[in-house]
Amino acid sequence: MAQELDLLPDEVLDDAAECLKVMAHPVRLKMAHILMQGQFAVHEIARLCETSANQTCEHLRLLKGHGLLSSERRGRTVYYKILSPRLPRLVECIKASCGA
Repeated sequence: MAQELDLLPDEVLDDAAECLKVMAHPVRLKMAHILMQGQFAVHEIARLCETSANQTCEHLRLLKGHGLLSSERRGRTVYYKILSPRLPRLVECIKASCGA
């Protein structure tokens, strides 16, 4: 007798794989962890991640382009915050699973 399995739909797996591909970089994971603690300007994120402003902007642009972050311009400064609720859950899962 065949056992009935509870499998996730392919669409869910495809979406999860895409999210994991985007987040598969230590700097982007660090940015997500920082942004879980509030809204930050690009220069603040760059300083905390020890990356150049250009590198920081590229990472943030990628995360925003995949719907994980949102941004708000105030004068000449751009502030980022988490948009997707799955991003904090992913970071928490990593913390719990990887001993952080």
